[in-house]
Amino acid sequence: MLDLRQNLKLAQKLVMTPQLRQAIKLLQLNRLELTDALQAEIEQNPMLEEVVPTREEKTNPDELGAAEHRERVEEPVTSQVEGEDPAKVAEVNWDDYANTFDTDFSFARETPPADAPSQFDFISKAPGLDSFLLWQLTHMDLDELDTRLTHFIVGNLDGHGFLEADVEDIAAYGNCSEEEAKGAIRLVQSLDPPGIAGRDIRESLLLQLERKGLEETLAYSIIDTHLNLLQTKNYAQIARETGSSVRLVKEAVKIIEQLQPYPGNEYSNEQTNYVIPDVYVYKVDDDFVIQLNDDGLPKLQISEEYKALLKQKNSMSSESKSYLRESKRNAEWFIKSIHQRQRTIYKVMESLLKFQRDFFERGPGYLKPLILRDVADDIGMHESTVSRVTSHKYAHTPQGIYELKYFFSTAVATTDGDVVAAEAIKTKIRRYIAAEDPTKPLSDNKISQMLAEEKIKVARRTVAKYRDQMKILPVKHRRQART
Repeated sequence: MLDLRQNLKLAQKLVMTPQLRQAIKLLQLNRLELTDALQAEIEQNPMLEEVVPTREEKTNPDELGAAEHRERVEEPVTSQVEGEDPAKVAEVNWDDYANTFDTDFSFARETPPADAPSQFDFISKAPGLDSFLLWQLTHMDLDELDTRLTHFIVGNLDGHGFLEADVEDIAAYGNCSEEEAKGAIRLVQSLDPPGIAGRDIRESLLLQLERKGLEETLAYSIIDTHLNLLQTKNYAQIARETGSSVRLVKEAVKIIEQLQPYPGNEYSNEQTNYVIPDVYVYKVDDDFVIQLNDDGLPKLQISEEYKALLKQKNSMSSESKSYLRESKRNAEWFIKSIHQRQRTIYKVMESLLKFQRDFFERGPGYLKPLILRDVADDIGMHESTVSRVTSHKYAHTPQGIYELKYFFSTAVATTDGDVVAAEAIKTKIRRYIAAEDPTKPLSDNKISQMLAEEKIKVARRTVAKYRDQMKILPVKHRRQART
C-alpha cells in the first residue's frame, strides 16, 4: 500500500548559480569571443561602463608650437566657401577627401606611412572570384538565356574555382537543353583565370593547356590518362605507357608544374584571421617574465552616475532602485570574473613555465611529458578548470606562438628507462624529413629505426600517425626524380 510521508534529509550538493556559470563561460572564451562578451555585457547592463582614457590637450595658443597653432587657426579651403555665387566659391581642396589613413590624433602631426591602411579598407568589400568573373561577363554581348546560365554557373563555383553543379542542374535551372547548358559552361571556361569552371583538378589543368595551345603534347596526355602516376611521381611507368623517354616525361612535368591546380585561389577574398596571443613570455637576462595581453580589451568600471543616483532619496521608484541594485551586483560580479579569469591564466602560464622551462630555453625538441593533473595539482585547481583555461588560448614565447594545449603531451618510454614527450618526437620526425634526400626520402620504417638509435622506441605505425598529424605526405608523394 502506498502512502505519503514527510521526511527530513540532510545532503550536500553543488548548485550552479548564474554567476558561477558566467565565470566558467568567461574562462573558456578565447580572446575574440571575450571581446564580444564584454561589449554585449556593456550594452545590457546600465551599471557597467568602459573606462575612457583621458587626454589632456593644450588649448592656450601660447603653449602651442607655431606650426601646430597655424594648423588650428587656419580652416581648410572647403570650409571657407561662402554664398551661392559660383564666382565666390573657392577652389576645392581635394586633399580634404584624400584616400589617406586618418589617425585622428597625433602629437607630432606626422605624415602616415605609404603602406598605412586606407579609409576605404574599412568600408568596402574586397572583390572576389565571382565579382571578377561577372565583371568579364558584363563586357560580353550575351542574350538573356546565356546571362542567366553563366550567372548561375558562377554562383556554383567553390573557393578553388571548380564547378559544383551538373549539366542537368544547369539545364533544369535555365529550362533549356543540355547542349545550351554545356555551351554556357564553355563560355565561363573561356574567362580568366585559365582553368576556371573545371569539374576537378584534371579538367582544370587540361583547360589551361588548351588555352596555351598544347592539346597535342605529352603534358596533355599525362594529365588526361596518367594523373595517378603523376601524383606518385612514377616517371618510369609513365614513360613506358606513353612510349616516351623519361627525359621527355620530365620536360612535360616541368610544363605541368607551371599550371595552377586551383585557379580560384588567387582571387579569394577571405580574410586572414591572425592569432592574437593571450599572454606573452619574455626572457629577461636569465629569467622569464609573464605578461598578460590586455590590449584591445575594454576596461570596465561601475557607473558613478548611477551609483550617485542610488544614494539619492526619492529620486526614483522602488522598482527602478531594485533594478539598479541588481544590475550593480551583476556588474561587480562580472568585473570580478574577468579579473579571476586573467589571474587564472597567469597562474597556469606560470606553472607551465616551471614544468617546461627547457622548452622555453632550448625549443620544441626539449618538451617534457605533461598532463592536466600535474598543472592542476601545482596551482590547486581542478583539471576541468585547467582544461578550460588552456583551450583556444595562445602564448607568445621566445620559441614562437603556441596554444597552451601544446605544452601538454603524453609520455613515450625510451629504451634506457627515461620518458620523452610525444611532441618532442614529432619535432624530431619533422627535422629528419626536412633534411632528407628528395630523391631518396625516408620511409616510416627508416624513421622508426633512426629514432631507435636515439633510444626512442616508436613503432612504424606510430611514426605514420605522427606524420599524418603533422600533415606530411607519405614517402611516395615526397620522392623527386633525379635531374
